[in-house]
Amino acid sequence: MEFLKYQKNYAVHVYETGPDGKLTLYSLFDYFQDIASDHAVKLGYGRDDLLKQNHFWVLSRIYAEISSWPKWGDLIIVKTWPRGTDRLFALRDYEALSPNGRSVANATSSWLIIDRDTRRIQRADDTLSMYNSDLPRETELPRKAMKLDPVPDDSQIKDLPGVRVSDLDVNLHTNNVRYLKWVADSYDLDFMMHNVPLSAEINYLAESHYNDKISIRVSEDKETGNVFNHSIMRTSDKTELCRLKICWAKNHL
Repeated sequence: MEFLKYQKNYAVHVYETGPDGKLTLYSLFDYFQDIASDHAVKLGYGRDDLLKQNHFWVLSRIYAEISSWPKWGDLIIVKTWPRGTDRLFALRDYEALSPNGRSVANATSSWLIIDRDTRRIQRADDTLSMYNSDLPRETELPRKAMKLDPVPDDSQIKDLPGVRVSDLDVNLHTNNVRYLKWVADSYDLDFMMHNVPLSAEINYLAESHYNDKISIRVSEDKETGNVFNHSIMRTSDKTELCRLKICWAKNHL
């Protein structure tokens, strides 16, 4: 089947940068979410298409490796393509480049189709399963997004404000990129000024809604160094909403 690739250009706006003047991790993931949505529409699997069957998309896992960090005013070319299915997951990959072809980031994601009433996972149809299923290995990251281990119960806990209106998506659930923003806000300014992410991996486990109270459990991986594992919890019933793992490197300003 034809290699179904789609691309868009993104100019880095000032409101998409952090205090170091570089594109934030959550803004990069916003680009991934935006282009995936646009491409799904073009392929006939957009939000409105799925709603006709009373279904909707849920991002389950995403893993990204970052090679360089653009600054305010830079242009990024983002490409995406579906890559068949793995069991119940629909796979989608991404590549971000500078205009001169330098790598900015690569990512891979796993999506689920959910029934709105039963909340049961629906199996992807044959067409979706065949999209780019025979791509050469060099188009992929070395591995898929994986299931992350739980964060230890004795880890540091940080409380956050409740889910606000600005956190919600069109389904009245917390937008998936907001979890990453909450984690970024849990670091102190000095750390964020002197470190940049090399990779980030997220598992989405449950929905959160308006006014839910949130806490983050944080644990540093002592063996690898500068790797932090996070678990975002709903405090009222201790439901784990998502797990995030971020590997950091020193920021050479």
